[in-house]
Amino acid sequence: MIGFLGLGRALDRLKLNRLKDGLTKTRDQLGAIFTGRRLDEAWFDDVETALLTADVGSQASADLMRDVRQEIKARGLNDDSPPQALRQAVADCIERALSPLAADGFHGATPTAVPSVVMVAGVNGAGKTTSIGKLAHAWKSAGKTVLLGAGDTFRAAAREQLMVWGQRNQVDVISQAQGDPSAVAFDAVSAGVARRVDVVIVDTAGRLPTQLHLMEELKKVKRVIAKALPDAPHEVWLVIDGGTGQNAIAQVKAFDDALGLGGLVVTKLDGTAKGGVLLAIAKARPIPVRYIGVGEGIEDLQPFDAQAFAAALVGNL
Repeated sequence: MIGFLGLGRALDRLKLNRLKDGLTKTRDQLGAIFTGRRLDEAWFDDVETALLTADVGSQASADLMRDVRQEIKARGLNDDSPPQALRQAVADCIERALSPLAADGFHGATPTAVPSVVMVAGVNGAGKTTSIGKLAHAWKSAGKTVLLGAGDTFRAAAREQLMVWGQRNQVDVISQAQGDPSAVAFDAVSAGVARRVDVVIVDTAGRLPTQLHLMEELKKVKRVIAKALPDAPHEVWLVIDGGTGQNAIAQVKAFDDALGLGGLVVTKLDGTAKGGVLLAIAKARPIPVRYIGVGEGIEDLQPFDAQAFAAALVGNL
């Protein structure tokens, strides 16, 4: 029988394997560089090219390559060094570059707030409502009581989609057939207070940051939530599609300026070769990455771990 410690390690390995599988397209940019190559200037150039192709961005790539050169020199690596040593050196540099994105361990409830209120925003098609459903699953599996607010009153079938997730997770959804998103948010938070649930997740309609009137609507939703529960929302998270690459940075900056973001959820990393954008975000606007999506399965929304992410990018550590 597997003991609790062994089971925990087995689950960690399973999650790491899912992460590696989910980042296959991005990892392909780096994979071939570590075998059968001389450790010369051409090798360094190819590493930098792979980073740029993965949408790390010019400044973040330059900074990372400077760190890689210093790390390889400090470890005394050369042509006789095994490929695994080079992989580890690059992975450690990537992990350091990602460290500004490390989250503080929020997993569905703050120590003092009852309920904890998480307001979720994002552009159209980023996977916001699906991410909320997966978050509800993860937090309920961890023993939290969860309530959802269907604040996306604009997109056709958004309310119904969240209701399906509520049924799947056996959590209640506060909604209105027709209504103002601020009113839905107020009702959801008020219901969460009355029922003393652990966490209320408030969905909002997708919008582009250039749609200024819709950004003002988001600010109103946040203000109204505070009327239902002082100091709420306790977390404002932005869901971004990992496949948008460098465009994600503009989204993060715009939504952070408007709402004061506490975290990011980066989705669809399994379908893109642009997973390096997390390194660009770490350089340009280091908002903590709370979760990353590496597949369509309900378990494929994983807490972000810089060390695991770096290991998955270089492979075979």
